[in-house]
Amino acid sequence: MTEQGNWAIGADVTIADVADRAQVSIRTVSRVINGSPKVNAETRAKIVDAIAALGFRPSARARGLATGRSYLIGMIHNDGNVLVLGDVHRCVANEATAQGCEVIAHATLTGQDGSVEDVLDFVRRSRVDGVVILAPVSGVPGLADALRTLGIPAVALSSVRLPGFDAMLVSGERHAAVRVAEHIVALGHRRVAHVSGPPAMLSAQERRAGFLSALAAAGVALVGEEAGDYSFESGVAAAERLLSIDPMPTAIFAANDIMAAGVIKVAVSRRLVVPRDLTVIGFDGSLLARMIVPALTTVQRPMGEMAQMAARCLFDIIAKRPVDTLIEVDLPLLIAESSAPPPA
Repeated sequence: MTEQGNWAIGADVTIADVADRAQVSIRTVSRVINGSPKVNAETRAKIVDAIAALGFRPSARARGLATGRSYLIGMIHNDGNVLVLGDVHRCVANEATAQGCEVIAHATLTGQDGSVEDVLDFVRRSRVDGVVILAPVSGVPGLADALRTLGIPAVALSSVRLPGFDAMLVSGERHAAVRVAEHIVALGHRRVAHVSGPPAMLSAQERRAGFLSALAAAGVALVGEEAGDYSFESGVAAAERLLSIDPMPTAIFAANDIMAAGVIKVAVSRRLVVPRDLTVIGFDGSLLARMIVPALTTVQRPMGEMAQMAARCLFDIIAKRPVDTLIEVDLPLLIAESSAPPPA
């Protein structure tokens, strides 16, 4: 511990020291630390300044005993895409740190018996104050109701509205896929193929439905379609089949960037030039889209920012502050180097 004037600086600083420096009661300091709205802005600012000046770090155990909270939130997912998941975890952790909390990530299975109970077991073991639930876990039947029965605040992310959660962030994936189709048609393509995501996933269903509806509206039918599982390998396998069609497609929309990268790999192996011979479009706007050559035309889905918004919403719910229970996020199409008019 060091000294600055008459004030102790370091790990031994207590809440009483903060109260003394800010010239307020210990109870008022406690209210600010615990996020209570019952403190005016001027007093709150004085306390925050005192905390920063003294280097005060509230004891998590003491806070928990005083408030009945763990100051932990859960992030529940089933996403093997590290390019997306890493950004999501970092953004949720940033929000939690700003709120004086920590994040525990829990990977669970979907579409299998016991997936709801697995999430409930995690919640009971970790004693989290609430959870942010990513797709596709958010779409597991019965999960929202089970968490509500347990009294656990939950904010979900999904491509469609789901009942039962305290709040939701819904990404406009169907409308984004419409934009993809409109871009392909506007470029002049009429031989179009699609690599869809896993048929059971809501995101894959939404992207496929939007894409096909816009093509149909333009009088264009698919010349080929293959179902992938959002993995690179499935994109490669799908492209091998689609590029064997005679005459082959001039444009392929893959339902995520990783599968689109698989399509480009196969195209290059067949001595095709993207986009001169083949337009390829992805979905997600991940780092991969900017890393590959040519840079990928893709739908931007800012999962990190969306997850941070969900975490902020969760903290508002926990603190009993007013929240928007439905936040809809528009997803723009980022046109890059992998899309062009079809070959003459």
